[in-house]
Amino acid sequence: MEISRKDFNAAVREAIAGLPQKFKDALQNIAITTADEPTKEQLESADVGHGELLGLYQGTPITKRGFSFAGELPDVITIFRGPHERVCHTRKELITQIQKTVLHEIGHYFGFDDAYLHSHGY
Repeated sequence: MEISRKDFNAAVREAIAGLPQKFKDALQNIAITTADEPTKEQLESADVGHGELLGLYQGTPITKRGFSFAGELPDVITIFRGPHERVCHTRKELITQIQKTVLHEIGHYFGFDDAYLHSHGY
């Protein structure tokens, strides 16, 4: 399933816009970006094995930030287009997966680990 970069970026923006307001209000000092493919360094840092890296959170979860956190560079969430295209077969499946990936990576920002997120469908 292929999607244009423009449509992919729009789907990511829509996934963010669809978040409950209380979660959007809590997102501070974070950038959410897109990329076609993860870099070698991103793949190594995520340790995904043989699977596809759909998204990546890089930063300090809010549950681990102390008083000295002020002035830090923003955390970054990157959502990857190519891996989404490879794991999805229909446009509906792709849009749903983008939404799940965005929620999953934002979950890391809020301090949830992969085991917890996967057990809750993200």
